[in-house]
Amino acid sequence: MSGKQELKALQKALAAEHAAVYGYGVVGGRIDEGRRAQARAAYDAHRARRDALARAVRGLGGTPVAAAAAYALPFPVPDSAAAVRLAADLEDRVAGVYADVVRATGGGRRSTAAEALREAAVRAVRWRGESVAFPGLAERATTRSSSSPASVSSAAATA
Repeated sequence: MSGKQELKALQKALAAEHAAVYGYGVVGGRIDEGRRAQARAAYDAHRARRDALARAVRGLGGTPVAAAAAYALPFPVPDSAAAVRLAADLEDRVAGVYADVVRATGGGRRSTAAEALREAAVRAVRWRGESVAFPGLAERATTRSSSSPASVSSAAATA
């Protein structure tokens, strides 16, 4: 693992967290009252991860990738059911990016990335109500198909 690979993986994770923070803003505006606290907790967790990643990028001598002004959603989110699907999708995409960070890092950063992957996978299960065998891996096959760099769907997978 090279420092360059590590920095690239951290930048991608940072871009994914920017997209997740944006996406949870949409989720929070559409979600039913009964799940609003869950959405707020996820939003706060992604903000904290985003901030930690920006510090890590700076620590490696990089300039943290900036958030886009807006992101295209992967599908319309007119109601709470769609907001729940978006939240699960966001978590799947973030888990996929953290799988790359696990692969590209070692030591404490690898442990932190593995924990972030686990947290995203658990949140996805809570939103969706079911799990996948290998969180962060299976999702990657579906997220690579989008090519717009300023979309919630692709920022987590390819930014």
